[in-house]
Amino acid sequence: MSDIAKQATTRSAAAREAATPDATVPALEVNDLRVTFAYPRPAVAGISLRVDRGQILALVGESGSGKTMTARAAIGLLPDAATATGSVKVDGVEMLNRSEKELNAVRGTRVAMIFQEPQTALNPVQTIGWQLRQALRTHRRLSRRDAHQQAVELLRLVEIPDPEQRAAQYPHQLSGGQKQRVVIALALANDPVLLLADEPTTALDVSVQREILDLLLRLRDRTDAGILLITHNLGVVADIADRVVVVQLGEVVERGDVYDIFAAPTQPYTKQLLAAVPTLPSPLEDRADDERADDEPDDDAPTSAAVVHVDDITVRHPGRFGSAPHTALEGVSLTVHPGEVVGVVGESGSGKTTLGRTIGGLIAPVDGRIVLGGKDIAQVSRAELRNLRRTIAFVPQDPTASLDPRFTVAESIREPLEIHRLGTRDQQNTRVAALLDAVQLPRTFAGRLPHELSGGQRQRVALARALSVEPALLIADEPTSALDVSVQARVLELFAQLQRDLGFAALFISHDLAVVEQVADRVAVLRDGSLVETGDARTVLSAPRDEYTKALLAAVPYPDPVRQRADRQVPAGSR
Repeated sequence: MSDIAKQATTRSAAAREAATPDATVPALEVNDLRVTFAYPRPAVAGISLRVDRGQILALVGESGSGKTMTARAAIGLLPDAATATGSVKVDGVEMLNRSEKELNAVRGTRVAMIFQEPQTALNPVQTIGWQLRQALRTHRRLSRRDAHQQAVELLRLVEIPDPEQRAAQYPHQLSGGQKQRVVIALALANDPVLLLADEPTTALDVSVQREILDLLLRLRDRTDAGILLITHNLGVVADIADRVVVVQLGEVVERGDVYDIFAAPTQPYTKQLLAAVPTLPSPLEDRADDERADDEPDDDAPTSAAVVHVDDITVRHPGRFGSAPHTALEGVSLTVHPGEVVGVVGESGSGKTTLGRTIGGLIAPVDGRIVLGGKDIAQVSRAELRNLRRTIAFVPQDPTASLDPRFTVAESIREPLEIHRLGTRDQQNTRVAALLDAVQLPRTFAGRLPHELSGGQRQRVALARALSVEPALLIADEPTSALDVSVQARVLELFAQLQRDLGFAALFISHDLAVVEQVADRVAVLRDGSLVETGDARTVLSAPRDEYTKALLAAVPYPDPVRQRADRQVPAGSR
């Protein structure tokens, strides 16, 4: 064990001994928690659970099931309008109905939270070191020098390279995975006995997600902290959880050991959640790489019938404040044929979104060409480009941010028709009604506002809006990453059905390889702006040739604790 790990373990043990002489007191004990608002249905309706020290308890369920409210009750951050009854004890200390002063004495020292989106959890105008020093000095009497040394030690504990240098940097200078490690360091600053991890890996790509999960396991072993893991990713649950509590509509429907829950769920809701998880195909070990290469046609060869052909494009973003330009894409070629879904995968920063935006004409390449509908978009007039852009539509990752909150569902779907002056008002209304039918939303939803819809319903509206002008190419950028597994499954089924019925081509961008395998005909793998592998989706995702693709696949958590933990024993390079 390293010196910092020994120090962390010693400090953690000393803090716990001072706080609670009885070492058998659980890190978190929730008894009959009920949280109500001014609505008929309570947000939490009698949830009970226990997290022991050194244990990871996964709390799973769909949005609105009461997961986050339970975690917020454990850290004393329930909304002002909430009424809570029952008992929530952290390290033996009751958290319900306490004053803010009493809660502040517990927050950070006994319980801390790891947030889903590190970018919003960190102060963008303060250095990493400053934020860690503030967290330390809030609960301890430390000099600035001592606080700085401990801040560096915390960065070393969460395995950030060059901690001295990183402490002087700002959040925007760190990668997504490094920012999440900083958030974990902030949570660990004052040796809490309980960590509340609310979707800690949802915004991360698979390889970074694997690193964060590995880190959480090592930190759990070093500090003996209990972890309440809130997630809709059942692969993550299978990977690191010890026990599972399944909640639905604010109530516990099933609980048990992680192996028992996955092997033999007893409740229909649990079975439904497990059945909705997309999985990757089994490896094709009997097919040689050279045989595959000989058999496959060149799907990216330009053809006159192609919806879009990307020919050796390079995209550079200009540097800021005297820094050198950043090459986002270099020498990428790709063809999307009519009625075809091409999945684009890779880590954050690989160029996936830049590729989609470049094809959509939002970014101009510095080299190469994009042929859309048989025409080079760099050579056409502005009027022709406007008409070509009408053949492309985008489905965003977050429909809440893309839908105007003042527009009704009907107005949001109709807006592209009005922009392109397509049809009379009666014809537009007929089109809106037909699209609501197509995305399986009641026509009565036409008058609703976005905030009156669930996440899955808003994504259906975004799909209907994108399809309103009958595009030849749909560019979907992480369209299901923020959805629960069951909602995601329904949206993916709808996407596949619409694609079959309407025949549009699609560029499906995602970091979830299992989702891409489910919807895509072909896959393109990007790494640092370069295309490293492309081909049939099932073949690439079951028998990849490139080492980078193999590493991505090895990092995907499989929703089976037996298989997943057996894979952890296999060195990554030999998988």
